[in-house]
Amino acid sequence: MKRIELFGCPMDLATMQETVQIIGDRIEARQFTQHVVVNVAKLVNMQTDSVLHSSVRACDIINIDGMGVVWGARLLGYPVPERVAGVDLFDRLLHMAATRGLPVFLLGATDEVVGRTAATVAMRHPGLQIAGYHHGYFWDDEEGVVEKIRHSGAKLLFVAITSPQKESFIHRWHDRLGVDFVMGVGGTFDVVAGKVRRAPQWMQRNGLEWAYRVAQEPGRMWRRYFITNNRFAVMLLRARLASTFKRMAEEH
Repeated sequence: MKRIELFGCPMDLATMQETVQIIGDRIEARQFTQHVVVNVAKLVNMQTDSVLHSSVRACDIINIDGMGVVWGARLLGYPVPERVAGVDLFDRLLHMAATRGLPVFLLGATDEVVGRTAATVAMRHPGLQIAGYHHGYFWDDEEGVVEKIRHSGAKLLFVAITSPQKESFIHRWHDRLGVDFVMGVGGTFDVVAGKVRRAPQWMQRNGLEWAYRVAQEPGRMWRRYFITNNRFAVMLLRARLASTFKRMAEEH
């Protein structure tokens, strides 16, 4: 995979198929892999959150999840092949895990949601081994949950906690989790469990998934997207102007 750097964040230019293949190869080689996806909100927050910034940069594979980042990178001249959505990658990796007999652990969301998620993915992927699952409100017993994961026998761990908590948790405990692969999946469990609906395909293709999220959860989401989307637009404008001025100076 070719890696670029945009606004201080490394990003891998890979398709969904390439990403799944590389992750599978690394797991087979018992090569620990920490994965993260980057969207507009995360990229903007990395500019001021040093812990989040360090946690993301420490990851082995960094995919672009968010049409805003795809378009922004392309605007600045980077050949991003496609968006690799975390929720879709999660499903592809579960299929791989079921096929190869790799146990998985699900961490995050509420007791009800994570339990429903475990039941749903087990039905979708016959043969999938659920090594265990746990809700995401465990901060009073963080080390205990880490030990539960470690002793579960899981090879893949999916962490459905909001940013930057999930990145910080994974970065802090990665060498004690006992898994070969760990990925932060944000609100994926809510989608799989049916608590939150995904935007229609046409909205996903046109970068409007954020608007669909706001419509479903306006009280929680409107401020986040309004602020980060506007800040990202300013970042892109500045970068585009700087690139233009640099090219003009080189021509003269």
